[in-house]
Amino acid sequence: MRFEISKVLDAIEGRVCTDPQLVRAVIDLAEIIRYQDLDGGRPASTLRLGMVIDALARSLEEDSVPVYAVVHRGVLSDADLTSNERMVVRRWADDGLVEVLDNPGDRMLEVADLLGLPVLSRVRFDGLRGRFPWLVEQPGRALAPVPGAGGPVFIAHVGGGHTPVPGPPSPAAAKLLAREWRCPESGCNLFGGGGGGGAFADLARVDRAPTGQPPPSLRGGVPTCPRHGTRLRDVGPRPRSEVLAVRVGGLIRRRFVLTEEQPVTVGRAPDGSNGIMLGQWLNDEARRWISRSHLRFELRGADVVATDVSTNGSGIRPAGSMAEADRIPLPPQQSRVLGAGDMVELYPGVQIARPGDLPAGAPYNPDSVMSEAPTMAMRLPR
Repeated sequence: MRFEISKVLDAIEGRVCTDPQLVRAVIDLAEIIRYQDLDGGRPASTLRLGMVIDALARSLEEDSVPVYAVVHRGVLSDADLTSNERMVVRRWADDGLVEVLDNPGDRMLEVADLLGLPVLSRVRFDGLRGRFPWLVEQPGRALAPVPGAGGPVFIAHVGGGHTPVPGPPSPAAAKLLAREWRCPESGCNLFGGGGGGGAFADLARVDRAPTGQPPPSLRGGVPTCPRHGTRLRDVGPRPRSEVLAVRVGGLIRRRFVLTEEQPVTVGRAPDGSNGIMLGQWLNDEARRWISRSHLRFELRGADVVATDVSTNGSGIRPAGSMAEADRIPLPPQQSRVLGAGDMVELYPGVQIARPGDLPAGAPYNPDSVMSEAPTMAMRLPR
């Protein structure tokens, strides 16, 4: 049982990060893991985070949805969690994947406001309307998971609607996220030079791309480390980057960040830890057509360049047009700059583009991060 729980926690680990370019919601982790009504199980369980991530994926019709988790420091010593669960949360903190704070509530709302993200918590936000007016002005921004058929669903605490619709980011966010920041405290896992370094940083680590730097906290208008409360040092502009998404079978399966320093290869099963593997989402015919390494994406200045490195070639659909007459062939070993709205099509139904340029609508539910969860660890409502 302990091994099975560890496997699903490793899967959940791939869905938590503090990269503002990838996260889709802010999670009140301490509240979620103690929300016993979700599964009728033990008083505290980190597996409930996976259930809530699944609910968010269903709402957004998107696989592999990353969340920004903020957690109270008391969780690290919570006796209702197993020693393995406490170790995992501590490892997430050491690696800078979650923020562990003494007073996480304000920080959670600050991140949501800066990035224009929904807040997922069981706590009602009515008392905060005066301090955070966007909770009222933008319906669906404060959401609570509740038990539902097949798993949790969301209801809005403030305003109407059931789907977490992101609002516009704060005007301050663009300025903050355009710069790199450093904390003067040695080994800061959020704003240090290399992340991590805590006692559990090297235990049971899973392969994943380095997380992006989180947004600084603003205290009196001054960029501040939320963990140490110290003023951050501006060390220069943040490297240029671009977010792309993979769509397979009508569903966004994965988002990834492209930088000038690190090109990304996409294919059936590309080599290297930075490759995006599609094989698990493809049917037999698509697997035969799509090469192990099919496309290489590079960021050259402001341009996203796609190079076909396959044996069968690809195609470009300008401005998302699905008409066959509009499809532009991209032969093997040829490159093309992706214009606004362009999609690269590896095979019919397998496309890569900027997330906003991909058609919406999914014919089926996303894959579950809980697919490897042990059946004895939870009781889902029927």
